[in-house]
Amino acid sequence: MSERLSAVKGMNDLLPPESARWEWVEATLRSLMQRYGYQNVRTPIVEPTALFVRGLGEVTDIVEKEMYSFEDRLNGDQLTLRPEGTAGVVRAMNEHSFLREGGRRLFYIGPMFRHERPQKGRYRQFHQAGVEVLGFPGPDVDAEIILLLRALWRELGLVEGRDVTLEINSLGQPEERRAHRQALIAHLEAHADLLDEDARRRLHSNPLRVLDTKNPAMQPVVDAAPRLIDFLGEASLAHFDGVKAVLDAAGLAYRINPRLVRGMDYYNLTVFEWVTDKLGAQGTVCGGGRYDGLIEQLGGKPSPGVGWGLGLERLLLLLEAAQAPVPSAAPSAYAVVPSAASLPRVMPVLEALRAAGVAVVMHAGNTEGQGSMKSQFKRADASGARFALIFGDDELARGEVAVKPLRDGQGAQSQAAQTVRPLADVAAWAHELRNA
Repeated sequence: MSERLSAVKGMNDLLPPESARWEWVEATLRSLMQRYGYQNVRTPIVEPTALFVRGLGEVTDIVEKEMYSFEDRLNGDQLTLRPEGTAGVVRAMNEHSFLREGGRRLFYIGPMFRHERPQKGRYRQFHQAGVEVLGFPGPDVDAEIILLLRALWRELGLVEGRDVTLEINSLGQPEERRAHRQALIAHLEAHADLLDEDARRRLHSNPLRVLDTKNPAMQPVVDAAPRLIDFLGEASLAHFDGVKAVLDAAGLAYRINPRLVRGMDYYNLTVFEWVTDKLGAQGTVCGGGRYDGLIEQLGGKPSPGVGWGLGLERLLLLLEAAQAPVPSAAPSAYAVVPSAASLPRVMPVLEALRAAGVAVVMHAGNTEGQGSMKSQFKRADASGARFALIFGDDELARGEVAVKPLRDGQGAQSQAAQTVRPLADVAAWAHELRNA
């Protein structure tokens, strides 16, 4: 026998019924995006490596340790599997001059890739949804994309303040960050003996990331570090106040977290995270912020931008932990067909039901002498369908189908009343099946 092949470590298959939960989340996202006026954008999974080096910064963990990069054997191009979505979207906007007619509200859903130690909710191929709002400089869109997330949590059955909590901060502008950076480096150097190896490595290359440490021994040093918000000028503070004013008016509670930072070089002004205490150490569910310098940094005309990224694996884990109700993906009906010879009469009825919006599964593989009524009812019950449609010879001879409820707590052995419906008027009873 040939050797059985397995998936690459950290890159997982999604199989039914779990895939139905993903489809529900994605459908909810797409519906919400349409109501907010966001349009879908799809970029390649493979991009030039230089895009992420230039966009994310050479000293970020993603570029230094996590990217799947390789040389194209056909032409020698340096390529990378995308580790995040923003840089690719901005590259596409620049390449196609897509902002020349004004700002854009965009969203994406798709796989990303990072080479890190696989663990629950954190895989080498993971899936991310995100929004990118390009060409609008004001705090109004910052608040809008945060409120969009609140609407998503509510539609998925999550409760803000209980299941997820909003944290916000401002990173100011580059010159303000430079002044803070100098003060931060001086503070960390004064406590160099308390820094761990990772912090020492980042001390001069990316000191803001030191503030994001999870090392408890370093917390006193971090807590005493200069706060970026104390270095913000009048314009930056006004922008932050504008975001807060909209959130306050919308009744959305938040916590200002002065230690909330970003590892990518392109962020400025507003940054935010939705966090939870239901997933252990993996507390961040969604993060985002403003990146007004990225479009120019990647070769386009200067234009502001703001967005967020949401890990779908982590979101699904949160839905499970919060016991949020997930709609059933079961069909409305299961067609029991005792005789294979009756299929030419049965199939047009099933097609008419489906055209009327009824989800119906037909028992398959039925040949003469196989697929007994008992086994078909067991499959009907296992499918989760609310009804069994029984196309027996006697029913068909009368031009009818028997409709048997399956979900009264008794499953396939249900004693609930069985009724009959006319085959000639499917539309008259399809509504009953669809909405039961």
